[in-house]
Amino acid sequence: MDQKSRKVSLQGVEAALGKLREIVPETPLLTMETPHGRISAKLEAAQPMGAFKLRGAWHRLTDIDPARRTAGVVAFSSGNHAQGVAWAAQRLGMPALIVMPADTPAVKLEGTRALGAEIVTYDRMTEKREEIAARIAAERGAVLVPSFDDPWVVEGQGTTGLEAMKQMGCPPALIVTPCGGGGLAAGLATACPDARLIIVEPEGWDDMGDSLRAGEIMSVQPDPPPTACDALQTLRVAELTFGILRDRAANGVSVSEAETRVAMRFAWAKHGVRLEPGGAVALAAVLAGKVAVAPDTLVILSGGNVDPGLFEVVIAG
Repeated sequence: MDQKSRKVSLQGVEAALGKLREIVPETPLLTMETPHGRISAKLEAAQPMGAFKLRGAWHRLTDIDPARRTAGVVAFSSGNHAQGVAWAAQRLGMPALIVMPADTPAVKLEGTRALGAEIVTYDRMTEKREEIAARIAAERGAVLVPSFDDPWVVEGQGTTGLEAMKQMGCPPALIVTPCGGGGLAAGLATACPDARLIIVEPEGWDDMGDSLRAGEIMSVQPDPPPTACDALQTLRVAELTFGILRDRAANGVSVSEAETRVAMRFAWAKHGVRLEPGGAVALAAVLAGKVAVAPDTLVILSGGNVDPGLFEVVIAG
């Protein structure tokens, strides 16, 4: 079954979770007391490669026909999907090439290389990563694994919600999650169909929020502001993820760089949790009072692959 014919389903999320339980343990669920109420926080920074992305990568790569695995996979990513695909490919003995922005933080480039992947860099503002990756995949006969526009990837990311629901002992009433291309958010919407969903993006990069408000896909505006949230710099979301979130009546909010830094300091000071900027935006929205905390609120802390120098500066205030 190809990417266009496969439909995202709860059954697919459940199948993905069964596969994941064979290779990695559940990530912790933390209870956090915030000025606006108590939340349950899912710590995806505790994954072996530091972010939730291995969930979708493992589900996708393990469903590739063994006869095609020798040609490997090609992906495009700002860093966390890169490491998730590289991690899964290395475990399965598959070659992996990742197309990554030239300005990717060194910690993510080094982490991807350390997992055995080949890297090709591009300029995120002038070149199209999808076109570069598709060309290389065609040349090699490899399987292209998008970072969010893929039903297997969406289902794999949705396992975050199934795990959290089990740990909470009840379905979450509200889920607050970081959002770049929307793979994680769409997966959570599939896994937790009764939860209200709020996606959080950096200011100026809130194309999913704009799209949900407009009822159609909107691209990031020209000359977007600089952001430390490299994991969330998606210029245009996909019909797949947008459609799932639109149909679920998801809402979007954005947070400033200062609000994101506050969340990083809060997580470190109160819980000893090291978050990257993009992994902290959902918590930032809660701490800034941009999301009204309800009973049984689940907040996703999606990644911790932060440049050490940046982290020291942020924590120092």
